[in-house]
Amino acid sequence: MKTVDEQLNLLAQGCESVVTRDELKKKLELKRPLRVKLGCDPTAPDLHLGHSVVLRKLRQFQDLGHKAVLIIGDYTALVGDPTGQNKTRPMLSEADIERNATTYFEQAGKVLDTAPDKLEIRRNSEWLAGMRLVDVLKLMSQMTVARMLERDTFEKRYKADVPIGLHEFLYPLMQGHDSVMIQADIELGGTDQLFNNLVGRDLLRDAGQEPQVVMILPILEGLDGVEKMSKSKGNYIGISDTPKDMFGKTMSIGDELMWKWYALLFGKTPGEIADLKKGHPMEAKKALAHAIVAQYHDAAAADHARGDFDKQFSKKDLADIAESLSVPAGETWIVELVEKTGKFKSRGDIRRLIQQGGVTLDGQKITDDKTRVTVNNGQILKAGKLVVVKLTVA
Repeated sequence: MKTVDEQLNLLAQGCESVVTRDELKKKLELKRPLRVKLGCDPTAPDLHLGHSVVLRKLRQFQDLGHKAVLIIGDYTALVGDPTGQNKTRPMLSEADIERNATTYFEQAGKVLDTAPDKLEIRRNSEWLAGMRLVDVLKLMSQMTVARMLERDTFEKRYKADVPIGLHEFLYPLMQGHDSVMIQADIELGGTDQLFNNLVGRDLLRDAGQEPQVVMILPILEGLDGVEKMSKSKGNYIGISDTPKDMFGKTMSIGDELMWKWYALLFGKTPGEIADLKKGHPMEAKKALAHAIVAQYHDAAAADHARGDFDKQFSKKDLADIAESLSVPAGETWIVELVEKTGKFKSRGDIRRLIQQGGVTLDGQKITDDKTRVTVNNGQILKAGKLVVVKLTVA
């Protein structure tokens, strides 16, 4: 059994900030299971590795005997978190939200302990759906417009004369009200959630409860190494991705980003990362990709994904592992041919990839996006680092 100080040091490790560390220590000294809140809005069907940073911290609490309370924000999702948005989010339908929410439990269970005494899952529609107008007015009276405009997202949009919907002001209040309803001791969030989490502290205090401790974790940068990992930006690895996609996408990241991922996804210390840097970066990246696949699938799947990758990019034995793609006989435009793989969001993306020399047909690089080709059975089409298909003529 870890002492309070040992728990404190472990839980604070990797956090950007803890508001406040002294309060966290006092809560740990209560020697009772703490209620540790994490909210996820089902605005998309997939959780990704960015979500896993806070999920791993939540699992640490569980392993120390505390209770994770996962809030599925089926009602906050109707508004959409305005954090980091330069315009009002489109409102999702209830059907879309429900469809996304049903996948969250299974995906979160790949990181969290789902035993009933370790995990409580709630939907915030339980308390938000039944609120009367007088309840909403009371909630809104606990926040001033001046305080809301201190939030950088709203401040930037206001100064740029970009419209802000009044319903967007409700979002942090709804999230804070969740903390009151579940009597949260602690709330976890990324750096972009600090404002929302601090609102929860205020609302708990106003409700006569002890304010929650806020623990802020770093944001995981996506595959591009620039923007935070996000499904809408297309720079993500989904927790439910196939082993092959997980491995291949991880191998596409830059070396500097790799070291950050080691720290955020696996808690590697600066000393451990320094040791990894003594070896070849390609081997370190393969080890990272293997660890990610093993965590969300199993070691056998990770071994197989690494074997496929080595064949594809080291041994160049592409025909053995390429997926089959059936295409019509005759001449076709190279952009349409690549588009048939279903791996690209737009023809503009495909054109840029071709112009950058990222497309080959049977080993011949194609750099003119106006090229037309005649496809033969068994040809290998390679587009970017991850897409390899063997063509069959229908």
